[in-house]
Amino acid sequence: MKKYYSVLSIAGFDGSGGAGIQADIKTISALGAYATTVLTALPVQNTTGVKSIHPIPEEVVANQLDCISEDIPPMAIKIGMVHTPALARVIGDWLKNNPKVPVVFDPVMVASSGDHLIEEETIESIKEHILPFATVLTPNMDEAAILAQKSVKTREEMHSAASYILNQYSFALLMKGGHLDTETLTSYLYLRPNQYVAYDFPKIETRNTHGSGCSLSSALATYLAFGETIENATKKAQDYVHQAILNGKDISTGKGHGPLNHLFNPQKMKIYELV
Repeated sequence: MKKYYSVLSIAGFDGSGGAGIQADIKTISALGAYATTVLTALPVQNTTGVKSIHPIPEEVVANQLDCISEDIPPMAIKIGMVHTPALARVIGDWLKNNPKVPVVFDPVMVASSGDHLIEEETIESIKEHILPFATVLTPNMDEAAILAQKSVKTREEMHSAASYILNQYSFALLMKGGHLDTETLTSYLYLRPNQYVAYDFPKIETRNTHGSGCSLSSALATYLAFGETIENATKKAQDYVHQAILNGKDISTGKGHGPLNHLFNPQKMKIYELV
C-alpha cells in the first residue's frame, strides 16, 4: 500500500494567509508531505496585526483531533497557537493517549507586531500539559524570555535561558535569534543544557517575515516525518525558511509584514510503501 507522509498542524487561523494553519499547509505541501489540520483559534488579523482572537470550543478541538488522527494518523505533529488553559489540557490529554510521533511545538505567545497573544494562566497550563510531550520547542527570543522568566536580548542570555528551560524538560530547543542586534541572524539548537549547534544566516532586509516562525516549525515537523535527525531537520527547515524569505522579500502583499514565498520551489509529494 502506497501512502503520503502526513503531518498534522494544530494551530490557529490566519485569514491573510501568511501565518498559522495556512502557512503550515503551504510549507508542508511545498516540502512534499500531506498536511492535515486541527483548528484551535480564530484570530481576526491581517499583515498589520491581530485585531481579536476567538477560541474554538475545547470539545470541538478534541473532536477534530480524534476524527483526523483515526483516519489519517500523523507521522509528525506541529503545534502552534494554544490560546486557553483548557485547550492546553485537551491537547496534552490527546498527546498522552495517542501513538508517539515527533512533536514540534512553536509556543505562539508574541506576534511579530509585538502583541502578547496569551495570558499567564495559559502559559502555566502549556508548561504542565504540552511541554512534557514536545520533541522540539521553537521559541523566539521573546517567547524564551517568557518561559525562562528572564531577559533574552543577547547571545549569552539566549544560552542562559536555554539552560534554565532544558533543566526542566527533555525536549530539544531551537531558539530563534531573529531579534539579535547583529548583521547575522543566529539561531541555536540546544540538545541539552550547554550543548548547542549554531546556525548563521545573513539578515535579509525585508518586511516580509509574517509567519516565519509558523513556517519554520512546520518545516521542521515535516523533515522529522521524513525520518531526518533533529539536527538535519533543523538545518533543512531553516534553509527552507531563509530561501522562502529571500524569494519573497521584494513582493508587496498587504500593508504590514508580508508573507514568505512558501512555494518558491515546490517538491513532488513523497510516497512510501506500507508493508
